[in-house]
Order: sequence, then C-alpha cells, then structure tokens
Amino acid sequence: MTTHSAILQRIDEPRRAEPADRKRWAVAEVEALFDLPFFDLVFRAQQVHRAHFDASAIQRSTLLSIKTGGCSEDCGYCSQSKRHHTGLEPEQLMPIDEVLDKARAAKARGATRFCMGAAWRGPKDRDLEPVVEMVREVKALGLQTCVTLGMLRDGQAEQLAQAGLDYYNHNIDTAPEFYGRVITTHTMQDRLDTLERVRSAGINVCSGGIIGMGESRLQRAALIAQLANLPKPPESVPINNLVAIPGTPLAEAEALDPFEFVRTIAAARITMPASFVRLSAGRQEMSDELQALCFMAGANSMFYGERLLTTDNPDADRDDRLFERLGLRAI
Repeated sequence: MTTHSAILQRIDEPRRAEPADRKRWAVAEVEALFDLPFFDLVFRAQQVHRAHFDASAIQRSTLLSIKTGGCSEDCGYCSQSKRHHTGLEPEQLMPIDEVLDKARAAKARGATRFCMGAAWRGPKDRDLEPVVEMVREVKALGLQTCVTLGMLRDGQAEQLAQAGLDYYNHNIDTAPEFYGRVITTHTMQDRLDTLERVRSAGINVCSGGIIGMGESRLQRAALIAQLANLPKPPESVPINNLVAIPGTPLAEAEALDPFEFVRTIAAARITMPASFVRLSAGRQEMSDELQALCFMAGANSMFYGERLLTTDNPDADRDDRLFERLGLRAI
C-alpha cells in the first residue's frame, strides 16, 4: 500500500519509476476502457489514482502568452495562426520585466508552475536567447518553469536545460490518423522529434491533446495510446476540450458530450498512472460539477488564472471556492 509520506513527495519528482516491462497499450484496449459503464470506468481510474497520488491534492499552473499571434502554422483550432481571420492582433515578445511581474503575481495566488507560451513554428536562435533568460529568472523566484515554443532544433533543448527548465510542453494534439485533418503544415512525427530532443536534454515532458475536434471515440483512444506508449510517458498530460474560436476552421465543431470528456480523463489516468493529468483549455465552459467528476476520474493538475494564451479560464476566486467546497488542496 502506498504510504502517506510517499504520496507527499515533491511535486517535481516522478511518483514511481516506470518498470522496464511497463504495459504497452493497444488502441483496442484503450477503446475498451472508454466502452466501460461510466461508473465502472471512473471507479477504476480512482483506484489507480489513489495508488499513486493523494486524491485531494491538485497541482496548479499558470500559463502566460509571452509572444502572441502571427504563427505560420495552420492548426485548425488555433486563434494565433496568421492563416485564420480571428481578429487577434500579433504582439512581439513580452519584455522580461513584465513576464516576471506576471510570474510573481501567479506565485502569490498559489500557482507552483509558471508556463510561458510563444506562437512560433519553432524558435530561431535569436528568439531563444531572451526566453532562456526568462526561464532563469522565473526559476529564481521559486517557481517550476515550463515553456511551449513550437518545434525545437538540435541544441535548443540543451540550452533550455542549462537554464534550468523543468518542463517543455508540446502536445501531439490528436490521433495519428486524424492529424492531417487538423494540421497540414507539419506532421505528428515533427512533434515526436521535438519530444525526443526534450527527453534527451533531460527536461520533463508535458504533452497531451485536444478532444472535441470531430474525432471519433476510437481516435480519442488512439491519442491516449500514443501518449501512453511514448518511450516514457509524459510527466504532465494536458487534456484540452476544444474551445471553438470564431474564424478558425473548427469554429463550428459540435460540442463534445461532457461525459466523454470525463472518460478521456479516466483513460489517461489508467494508462499513465504516474503522470499528472491536467484540466486545460475549455474549463471556462465546465460546470463545477463536471470539474469534480474530472478530479474523481484522476485529473490532478489544472491551469490556474484568468487567461490561457488567448482564451478565457475561470477566475482564481472561483477556483478557490471550488477547492474549498470539494476539500481539495493546492500543491
């Protein structure tokens, strides 16, 4: 049985070493999880969750857009692509002093990780230099650091590692067979190559996906299987519910059944038992009751703060009230 002291080890340490013979998940096996009766699936996910984590402890991250808009890629969900007409005005890289002010405010409100996102296909070397400095300075504030900068070239992950970067976010977004219906300007293999560079540099991986883009349940299962079967599962797995932004190709996507979102959380928890599973985009539209079901199904991380890059997020006071009502505590 997992001891209380083991549960409360530092948040930035893996909860349990991955065994050499860890399970490889067939897509059909993950789909079978989705097909379980809802309460059976949630119960199984809760058992797995409690074997690895304190079920009342939620990690809180704040996400800041440090360079907004003007991205050359055509991701069908994204307001920051210059190929879409969303009314978003591009902005240059934010000055470091402003970033640090935002980081201090996030820490004061109870965030333990500060994530910085830049809308690039991938950073040029001249772009990376100021971001490296941001990582150093934010880390010096006592926060964990995470960046999402697009696809990395050889040597760039090592520069970020030397600055002390804790996590690199690079979502694989969706199932391999559905990928080309969402993005055509790069491939999933391009994303996997970046994840390999991040791993090789010794940086923790944050990688998840977006659901509700018109994919089937089988394709949602394939997304989860792809993540779980990486050479090492991501330490952090953000599960995003599509925010249909006017002016993007997915603006008219049909809303996902909320119970299907909970099923996806549960499948991620069962297949990646030692990973933090994060409620990410789309939480603004979720009721408190739906979020509670997600926590019950194994979500134990969330984005905390009023903005996620360019979309709304619940305000911190609402989240604080929810934590009080559910008896949750922030870590």
